Amino acid sequence: MYGAEAAAIYDQTHRARGKDFLAEAENVLDRIRTKSKASGSLLDVACGTGAHLEVFGRHFARVEGIDVSEPMLAVARERLPGVPVSVADMRKFDLGRTYDVITCLFASVGYLGSEAELTAALRCFRRHLAPGGAVAVEPWWFPETFLPGHVAADVVEVQGRTVARVSHTVRDGDASRMEVHYVVAERTEGVRYFTETHRATLFSREQYEAAFRDAGFAVEYVPGIQNGRGLFLAAAD
Repeated sequence: MYGAEAAAIYDQTHRARGKDFLAEAENVLDRIRTKSKASGSLLDVACGTGAHLEVFGRHFARVEGIDVSEPMLAVARERLPGVPVSVADMRKFDLGRTYDVITCLFASVGYLGSEAELTAALRCFRRHLAPGGAVAVEPWWFPETFLPGHVAADVVEVQGRTVARVSHTVRDGDASRMEVHYVVAERTEGVRYFTETHRATLFSREQYEAAFRDAGFAVEYVPGIQNGRGLFLAAAD
């Protein structure tokens, strides 16, 4: 998903492109509190480098994270010593405990390849949710809000490292496919180049809501936030 090269520049690149992890996390917490006031424990699914998890840790007695990318978790461990983060697949994880809040942000559910996988993941969330808890899931774009042919380009300079990032996203069946090209230049390491391909399923709002219901949730969709993708908020039905 994300290798060591991408993990090393992940936060730097996204912050420079305007992503505000602090504001996003605080906004998600405000929304979650409309569903649950519990603040004992939180699990961040697809926690990546731990940027959101760092903020959540200021509000909960215990926070944990899971992700499929070990390089991303290595960054999270360095950022958050003492916070448990582990490699796990959101479709079939079993951590042996429950949490008051479960989050899954930055459209990570888009990497699920089918409605069956989406439902399986949400059932995992349900099994790990404590009574009275709440779930927040940021979707990928819906089919009608996705913009095929989108091009993005950025140059980032931080602490002696310059990163040029160019991406192009197209429709690929029921999904989007984004090709990302990086050129990274550093004083000591010189210049290197690598690429990534990200395929994300374009689930409809109705498909998300059906999957939540099948997993045993009552769900509400909040439009407009999270860079326009919105947010699903759910509690046990």
